[in-house]
Amino acid sequence: METFLFQATIYLGAAVVAVPLAARFGLGSVLGYLTAGIIIGPVLGLVGTEAKDIQHFAEFGVVMMLFLIGLELEPRALWDMRRRLIGLGGLQLLLTTGGIMGAAITLLGYDFSTALAVGLIFALSSTAIVLQTLAEKGLMQTSGGRSIFSVLLTQDIAVIPMLALLPLLAIASPVTLASDGSVSLVADEQDAHAAMNLVDGLPAWGVTLVTLGAVAAIILVGVFLTRPIFRYIHHARLREMYTALALLMVTSIAVLMSMVGLSPALGTFLAGVVLANSEFRHELESDLEPFKGLLLGLFFITVGAGIDFELFAANPTFILTATAAVILIKGVVLFGLSFLFKMKGKDRWLFTLGLAQAGEFGFVLVSFSLQQGVLGETLSASVLLIIAMSMLVTPLLFITYDQLSKRIAQNNTEEEDEVDAQGTVIIAGIGRFGQIVNRLLQSAGFSTVVIDNDLPTVQMMRKFGFRGFFGDPTRPDLLAAAGLDDARVLVVAINDKASAVKLVTYARKARPDLHIIARAHDRVHVYELYAAGANDIVRELFDSSLRAGRYALENLGLTEFEAAEAETMFFEHDRAAVRELAELWRPGVPLADNPEYVALAKKLNNDLETALGTRQQSADKPD
Repeated sequence: METFLFQATIYLGAAVVAVPLAARFGLGSVLGYLTAGIIIGPVLGLVGTEAKDIQHFAEFGVVMMLFLIGLELEPRALWDMRRRLIGLGGLQLLLTTGGIMGAAITLLGYDFSTALAVGLIFALSSTAIVLQTLAEKGLMQTSGGRSIFSVLLTQDIAVIPMLALLPLLAIASPVTLASDGSVSLVADEQDAHAAMNLVDGLPAWGVTLVTLGAVAAIILVGVFLTRPIFRYIHHARLREMYTALALLMVTSIAVLMSMVGLSPALGTFLAGVVLANSEFRHELESDLEPFKGLLLGLFFITVGAGIDFELFAANPTFILTATAAVILIKGVVLFGLSFLFKMKGKDRWLFTLGLAQAGEFGFVLVSFSLQQGVLGETLSASVLLIIAMSMLVTPLLFITYDQLSKRIAQNNTEEEDEVDAQGTVIIAGIGRFGQIVNRLLQSAGFSTVVIDNDLPTVQMMRKFGFRGFFGDPTRPDLLAAAGLDDARVLVVAINDKASAVKLVTYARKARPDLHIIARAHDRVHVYELYAAGANDIVRELFDSSLRAGRYALENLGLTEFEAAEAETMFFEHDRAAVRELAELWRPGVPLADNPEYVALAKKLNNDLETALGTRQQSADKPD
């Protein structure tokens, strides 16, 4: 017990000291955790072999993270991502595996099976580090951030077929090469036979049935049993019971997936997707978020503490060269894919640098490869060290991205985003007006696509978790990419009056049946938008001015009902007046120089004063 408390004190103390320092210097929390692990492990020797045992416990943070990611997605969202999941993610895995495999064969002399295993291991990136860093920097909602998420999701799913493939590689080749060129043979026939065993000795069709049964069980429990269980817990009226239930769900799914030989992280991700539409989603998120953050931090510390600097000191040239080669090969593949999938500017560099490292699932594949006899002990130790070193470099890659982003901004070469989403409503402009409209529609459950040419505003919106695209909303190609052909509503909330009229004119011509809601700066702008084809026109200060006027009437002696009646009458009269006056408006002619317009405006204003006076006199008469 004393040993456990001592170790807990060391890990927590290291995190409390190192992480705030790293954040203060702009290095990010991940680098702080990794540095803390290096200090308490290889440097000071405060933690020893137990670091690996703690790492297995800390890896549960990755499992929780994927469960929470699943809660943020819906099956429809996954279907909408199919192009990036299959195309972008699949190509990244195939090309990276092929590139690293080719380098291992030609430069290091590895046999085909060993090289393929190494290629598969290094093709994976760090879901934990990358998503944590993207969230801290507010980059998740950028085009590059969403592309990174798609690739990471594909990689996590691909771990399952990789685990199924590795035993076959052991059968194909009983010989592996260590990093120093020495040969490691599968000891005897018994070890070779062990490498051929399937999960629990079941035939392939049995493994498939068990796997499908486990997945079906997760889906059925999520759909049919979640609500009754939560209602049962609710009757206890104990806050900690919700937390206990959330932890029980994650651990039980992880155990089930482990029993059938599948990735616990993938199982919990699937469960999260199933529960994404549940009314208990936010409850689960709030209960698990603190545990996820703490366990992920502990995982990063154990990665730092587990770096074998003795092995590094024995052959630093090979380790550093191999680490740089892995990052370079992955970077070249990612940079090429960014062109193929039309990423631009900062998104291209974010995608390239963000995924260039190896990942935590590589630890799992290395351990499994060692058990199956695909990799020898010496090579496994070297691969583990290369994975850890590349993860240690990842925060520096993000710092490099930050510097490149600043240079791009300084050179004014910011390129517009690729609009890769479509929604029921297209909102052009996300300033003070468009933000309120967007929040209201999303809170009511409707999908929106936001386009704005003000980059700082779009970036600020992304930091608060709202998705938006940087670009000129009047461009026909961006509107088409945003789904103009199928959208039900277009909200025009851009600041430039001429651009707003231009956008309404184009949208009305392209979609005569589209409902267009436009923001107007003043009365003349109302007439211009009306002539362009807008259905509903909202003067940006009209409603707020009416509310202020109602407050003034209430403080001048009118009751709340009387003030509200006066406000309603003024609103209805003014809207009718605008429609009449719009018929007399002449483009390019000042309103004061249009005698017909001025005469009608005076008449309508007198009618309003008479109507309001008559209503007030009626209200003052005693019953």
